[in-house]
Amino acid sequence: MATKLKKTKSAGRFGARYGKRTRAKLVKVETKQRVKQKCGFCGKLGVKRLSKGIWQCSKCNKKFASNTYYLD
Repeated sequence: MATKLKKTKSAGRFGARYGKRTRAKLVKVETKQRVKQKCGFCGKLGVKRLSKGIWQCSKCNKKFASNTYYLD
């Protein structure tokens, strides 16, 4: 029996609810927000999202507020 995780990714927790397009948008946002991003202070990849709009760089240890889901 094959698993559904490859196809549905993080939206697999919703099953068949909410429609394919909505779940696809959610997967796109969630994959983008969970990737380490570039720090505006030191310029290295190491910024992780702590909560809504709060980010912390693991390299220079700065904590700052910015966009909600991902940095531009």
